[in-house]
Amino acid sequence: MRTHPRRSLLVTTVAAATAALTLLGTTPAQAALPTPVSASTARSYLASLTVASEHSRTGYSRDLFPHWITISGACNTRETILKRDGSGVTTDSSCAATSGSWYSPYDGATWSAASDVDIDHLIPLAEAWDSGAYNWTTSKRQALANDLTRPQLLAVTDNVNQSKGDQDPGTWWPSRTTYRCTYARAWVQVKHYYAMTIDTAEKSALSSVLNGC
Repeated sequence: MRTHPRRSLLVTTVAAATAALTLLGTTPAQAALPTPVSASTARSYLASLTVASEHSRTGYSRDLFPHWITISGACNTRETILKRDGSGVTTDSSCAATSGSWYSPYDGATWSAASDVDIDHLIPLAEAWDSGAYNWTTSKRQALANDLTRPQLLAVTDNVNQSKGDQDPGTWWPSRTTYRCTYARAWVQVKHYYAMTIDTAEKSALSSVLNGC
């Protein structure tokens, strides 16, 4: 049977559009943490991390990790993550979020006010200090504190972030157990990338979770 050229073009266009929609359908409606390395890679990274006692907190200050820095135009790191992790986010001329919806993967809560959301440093800055950042340059500390490429920054419920504080996996995990594998993979990836150390209790807790991923 002869195929009409225009009809053939239409079929091709529809097929391409369908394929694109299918691809988009595999992407969460809400952008979130950059996908961490696989569990097997995380286990390999974990095995390669240097185990050491945490360094003294003496001399630590969050000001030694400059944040939030300007990312684009009027938008700083916090505002960039709020837009990345939210759904239907609108901003004003200064890039502050004026409306939107944010789902917190740590506890499963959804918020409609940006003031109810914190940007969590997955590796807390004080924990990074304890794990080697006390000896870093300011530029490297700034890179960690504003890292949009690695799975280091995530919009979460503010009081959950505050209850986490500076704790590592030796003492704190997200209450949503289904998110713990993602959390462990992300934690190890960031520590590996920045060549941070890890303490014994932290490594044991991470190993336990990753072995079940």
